[in-house]
Amino acid sequence: MIRIMKYSEVSPEEIFARVEPVVDVAAIVSDIIRNVRTRGDEALLEYCEKFDKAKLTALQVTPEEIQEAVAAVEPSFIAILERAAANIRKFHQKQVRNSFIINDEDGILMGQKIIPVDRAGLYVPGGTAAYPSTVLMDSIPAKIAGVPEVVMVTPPNAQGKVNPYILAAASVAGVDKIFKVGGAQAIAALAYGTESIPKVDKIVGPGNAFVAEAKRQVFGQVSIDMIAGPSEILIVADGKSNPRHLAADLLSQAEHDKLASAVLVTDSMELALAVQKELEVQIPLLERGDIARVSIDNNGKIIVAQDLRQVIEISNEIAPEHLELCVDNPFDYLDSIRHAGSIFMGRNCPEALGDYLAGPNHTLPTSGMARFSSPLSVDDFIKKTQYTYYTRDALNRVARDVAAFATAEGLTAHARSALIRTEDDQ
Repeated sequence: MIRIMKYSEVSPEEIFARVEPVVDVAAIVSDIIRNVRTRGDEALLEYCEKFDKAKLTALQVTPEEIQEAVAAVEPSFIAILERAAANIRKFHQKQVRNSFIINDEDGILMGQKIIPVDRAGLYVPGGTAAYPSTVLMDSIPAKIAGVPEVVMVTPPNAQGKVNPYILAAASVAGVDKIFKVGGAQAIAALAYGTESIPKVDKIVGPGNAFVAEAKRQVFGQVSIDMIAGPSEILIVADGKSNPRHLAADLLSQAEHDKLASAVLVTDSMELALAVQKELEVQIPLLERGDIARVSIDNNGKIIVAQDLRQVIEISNEIAPEHLELCVDNPFDYLDSIRHAGSIFMGRNCPEALGDYLAGPNHTLPTSGMARFSSPLSVDDFIKKTQYTYYTRDALNRVARDVAAFATAEGLTAHARSALIRTEDDQ
């Protein structure tokens, strides 16, 4: 049963604290990465057989397999995928940056170029659940950014097949290449390349602890979006909220993973008790109720605060991945929220809406990282290059200033490189 606690009884660090198994994930991942770097496809095929129970002879998904998957998916769901994709494109199109030029002083021109990465790698989980929504959320911003090649990796089932809903989403989103490989070995393949899988410049997408650790270890060889931890939700609710709705929203995160954290913060003890009771009614009804039960019992919390002002303070202290504001006038509180991955406003905006259809990205910072990082966006798939041009007269006007700056730092060769050109003129 979920715990009910008063705000004075829990520290900010404990709010999303988890009961985690003790496993040396870093050492296991390090061995996997080393093996993939050394043995390439051979290692990947062995890992597919070991972890996914799939005996493969080739890693790449063929066009025929994609066509077969699309044909197997209900047309009504294809229509939903296309509707979601349209919403995601509409939102992310607003994020596109433009190159610029500054030319407001004689003889001086400065500018910045926006350039997409050459190749992006998308990791799409396929273990305890399949996520076609992640395909859309991760690939569409890359395409909008202008990435020439988008490569997706996802684990196969024991029959060597990829979930048809994932392939259908990849078809809708325009993914260029798809490979049947998951786990830390997939991240290693994207980072270093193998005989079949091309090396990428950026890896994005969620995964389990082994995937997150692999992304951590290959960072620097490639760029990554973030080190994502287990999913988390913080619901801010006043006493007028519906306990059935709140329980359902908490469970929408708890069913993801036994390590997921679902937390309700309210100013009403009556509501807290009602939600606690409602959770016990709803958990047995879930197909993934065994996962939700462990998550709620181990990591779930209901925290009772004095008032909504204190509730908002709690939210800013923990910087949640998902934040629901289940209050009458949510926009009254929006300016007070400084740290959150994605905010869901009002009583009719469950977090699940953002997971699938609304348009804002669902790949979000976890574990308090919303204090300094952002949701996945078009910006994740671009880089900026700057350039400078001075005429000789323009340089002559500032050469002594440059030299004085360099001399103050003890870098006389820098100073000389500026002054030598003015000496040539003299």
